[in-house]
Amino acid sequence: MIEIERKFLVKSDVFKNRATSKEKIAQGFLNTHPSRTVRVRINGNFGFLTVKGASNEAGTSRFEWEREISAEEAKELLKICEEGLIEKTRFKIPVGTHIFDVDEFHGANQGLIVAEIELQDENEPFEKPDWLDKEVTGDIKYYNSQLSKNPYSQWKN
Repeated sequence: MIEIERKFLVKSDVFKNRATSKEKIAQGFLNTHPSRTVRVRINGNFGFLTVKGASNEAGTSRFEWEREISAEEAKELLKICEEGLIEKTRFKIPVGTHIFDVDEFHGANQGLIVAEIELQDENEPFEKPDWLDKEVTGDIKYYNSQLSKNPYSQWKN
């Protein structure tokens, strides 16, 4: 139940031509405390309830527990979530032996595109495609729970 992932900004939309799937996601947070978050997500016709613990010092790994719930249950739970719904399109892009999840955000986070790769080990090597930009692993402002409270559209350059 430990999730190991790295996050990167994306510098072009060339990844879209390599996507094997894309899906609309809506999610909210029942709790955004730094040591634990509780997320409700609707992904297509499915709902999910996810609990995440605090990240390690590098921001690469943390406890994650997730269970599928009905989309109807998820819709009801979204009604009582903290303010700040996250809306995004997720693209799945195979690169080498891994799959990148690339999230193109909408709404208050329009313009932000973040790629994530899940790994088996923090030091596992992986191929970096040319559309990846700066690594933002461990930068809390790019966590979805923080984007719900401090959206990208409100950041000052």
